[in-house]
Amino acid sequence: MSVEDLLSGWLPSQRWFGGKGRAISGVTVRLEVPLPADDDADVRLVLVEVASEDGGTDVYQLLLGRHAQLPERLEPRRIGEVDGVALYDAVYDPAAAAGLLARLVEGGELDGVRFTSASDSLSTDRSSRVMGAEQSNTSLVYGEDYILKLFRRLQPGTNPDLEVTRALADAGSPHVAPPLAWLETDVDGQATTLGMMQCFLRHASDGWSMATTSVRDLFAEGDLHADEVGGDFAGEAERLGQATAEVHLLMARTLPSRTVGPRDSMAAAAQLVSRLEHALTVVPDLAPYADAIKNAYALVGADHGTVDVQRIHGDYHLGQVLRTQDGWVLLDFEGEPARPLSERTALMSPLRDVAGMLRSFDYAARHLLAERGTDPQLTYRANEWAERNRQAFCDGYARAAGRDPREQRPLLRAFELDKAVYEVLYEARNRPSWLPIPLGSIERLVTGAA
Repeated sequence: MSVEDLLSGWLPSQRWFGGKGRAISGVTVRLEVPLPADDDADVRLVLVEVASEDGGTDVYQLLLGRHAQLPERLEPRRIGEVDGVALYDAVYDPAAAAGLLARLVEGGELDGVRFTSASDSLSTDRSSRVMGAEQSNTSLVYGEDYILKLFRRLQPGTNPDLEVTRALADAGSPHVAPPLAWLETDVDGQATTLGMMQCFLRHASDGWSMATTSVRDLFAEGDLHADEVGGDFAGEAERLGQATAEVHLLMARTLPSRTVGPRDSMAAAAQLVSRLEHALTVVPDLAPYADAIKNAYALVGADHGTVDVQRIHGDYHLGQVLRTQDGWVLLDFEGEPARPLSERTALMSPLRDVAGMLRSFDYAARHLLAERGTDPQLTYRANEWAERNRQAFCDGYARAAGRDPREQRPLLRAFELDKAVYEVLYEARNRPSWLPIPLGSIERLVTGAA
């Protein structure tokens, strides 16, 4: 069996593989770059092109190791055997991870892969571990100091995460972790980002965990309101809103931005309707709300005013922010990885990010209800928590931005509905028991209760 045959069977089982449900017609190795490893292993950074029977192709980045006698600790990472030699996923091999770090610190070019270090104080003396929660990429944590994100599915061009984070860091933003190093190669003639290393914020808390802990604290209290519970999150939500606005303002100054008119609003409304029509073919539960959603989108298309557009985060929610001792830090500016790069780098209204975070507050408040069943008292508490924190976030955003996102209600509501429609699709396919969360939000948005 060949390496390509092994990978054809192994790739679909990986969490970060984007072609699930599409039959693979072939795998081709496009690039192999050797990395330092232990004396018995041959480790290479590999780019493979995966062709699907539907005619599509995608390029993925792998770290592949070959070992004559695979150590027991790496047996769970075995892919198969070729000519009596074990092939394994070397991301989980500390020696391979150390070799990749050494190349980043050294810098320079190796067989078409360019390694860039932006710091003179990086050290190679760090053990590694793989972060386990990611869906689209793979991150290696080195000691307690660095985190290296390897982009798995590659699209030709600079990854927005590197582009935007560098721009914000160079402009002095305190709300990003500056890139320490990165690696890239040419894919289809374009410089393409393979990975980016930043400081590992080991003492930070992620926004989702903080918010859901606050909700649990509220649920545990029998007779207190959200503003009376010790774990009230509203202060942090307001500071997060302020940090978000500051990042948006800096992105507008350091990256492309412009003002668009009615023609662009009509095109945006048509795109929203198109996504809704697709969702309706998959999730019939959306049908009772279809007309009301389209009416909300029509208000966007009928707007004859101007709209400011710029680069935005693109996939903004509580899981993309960390609370450090100095304030909020925003992560993962690559947008939704499944979307084409041209969409992820397109100029959009920053209200899309605001809408994404408002939806995230709804999820934080209500996901526990999906697990506990219908309880009127808990439902009331969830609604109270969500509304309190949504308003606090907008208050903080308005104070920093100089204008209140709630003043553009039709556009903000349309973006919230669009996000909720996406969530309906996701839950229907992956967590049907959670489907009432976005459906309930849609009902509140179209009736004006949110």
